[in-house]
Amino acid sequence: MSEQSSGIHGSFKETLPSLFIERELLAKVVEHFPYPIQVFSPDGIARFINKAAMETIGIRSLEAHVGRYNVFEDPLVLKLGAADRVRKVLKGETVYITDFNAPYKDLIRYFNVKDRDIRTISADITCFPILGPGGEIEWFAAVFIIKNVYWGKEEIALGKEYIESHWQEPFNIDKIAKAATLSKSHFVRLFKKNTGVTPHEYYVSYKIGKLKEKLLDSNLTIAQAFAECNMDYNGHTARQFKERVGVSPSEYRKSRK
Repeated sequence: MSEQSSGIHGSFKETLPSLFIERELLAKVVEHFPYPIQVFSPDGIARFINKAAMETIGIRSLEAHVGRYNVFEDPLVLKLGAADRVRKVLKGETVYITDFNAPYKDLIRYFNVKDRDIRTISADITCFPILGPGGEIEWFAAVFIIKNVYWGKEEIALGKEYIESHWQEPFNIDKIAKAATLSKSHFVRLFKKNTGVTPHEYYVSYKIGKLKEKLLDSNLTIAQAFAECNMDYNGHTARQFKERVGVSPSEYRKSRK
């Protein structure tokens, strides 16, 4: 190592302790750290959470989390079998938890988090003790490395795919929600939120679109075009078509010719 580089290295080592003597500066570094960080007291209660953690998890406010949330009582941590592993940090160990996959619907269910179109947050978590002056564990921290955020739009795409491949069959919301791997109520709410229409409205619109294509086939009568779409041609279905398209099936065929 050259004298110049050695001098720089020495200067850095001498300067670093003085930089972090002030707790205020350290707090600012942690606050603006780009990865989610939470700090807990030994009883598991959250005492600090940075901006990245709030934004990633969807926590509405500091008051809703700090001083209230207890990691050892977290139903999701208990459900995923991570509580005992986190407790090892109280013995002075650094704990590594990989592939912690938190279903967002459970976060909404158990905690006051924002209702967002997220299915799962997948992260690796490192928990480590923070020692006090006497060597006792004064705090422990958890740093989250977010591996992936699976958005609910993936489920919407699965639902649409099922509808579009089963449009000739009677509408069945149970089967559509199952294909989207969501509960019926969650899927309907998420679908409407993302598309602006209900799954049934989307199904009917898609079916009408297919019917319009069949009506353009001059080799088919209007009744046959309806039959091709597994629909009966009668006054009710003709009115449904006109309500959505603006003209009757026969008028639509004539206008396109």
